[in-house]
Amino acid sequence: MPKPVKTDRIISAADAHPSPEMVRVWDRVVRSFHWALVLSFVTAWLTSHSSEDIHHWAGYAAAALVSMRLLWGVIGTPYARFTQFLRDPATVVQYLLAILSGREARYIGHNPAGGAMVIVLIAAMALTALTGWLMTTDAFFGVSWVEAAHSLAAHGLLLLVLLHIGGVVLASFRHRENLVRAMVTGQKRKAEPADIA
Repeated sequence: MPKPVKTDRIISAADAHPSPEMVRVWDRVVRSFHWALVLSFVTAWLTSHSSEDIHHWAGYAAAALVSMRLLWGVIGTPYARFTQFLRDPATVVQYLLAILSGREARYIGHNPAGGAMVIVLIAAMALTALTGWLMTTDAFFGVSWVEAAHSLAAHGLLLLVLLHIGGVVLASFRHRENLVRAMVTGQKRKAEPADIA
């Protein structure tokens, strides 16, 4: 009777049915920034009328995260750099029109609309944090236009976040890939011939 063959490798279901080849797109800094910013925004939003201290610290955290992301957008890994995903306004408009017709290209990094949204979200978060901080200073405490600007920035930011989520859902559906999972794992499906790397 032959002896069973020993193997150091356990064959899993993933090995039996390998997934398409993946590529690393989002580095650890980008992924950590993204989810930490989500947490700070949600925390600040939920504590805006219940806990002033937590609300303030969530705002300070958001401001620090935005500062870090601005730096990483210059010195970070290729897909994290602003030069990789910032497009001129005409290209962004063309991409949005392509979305409406269902003919938009798949990008490995941020697509033109997504890249524009990154900048708009960062600017809106920075404005919200700045006006929130101004409200705590002696010079601007109780000043109505600063309070109005902070409220407008925060509500505008919420609308942008909802639009961002909608764009992620649409792109995930259209290009058959889970972009939320990609922002957790850092990996996306490798570029196919029609894709833009």
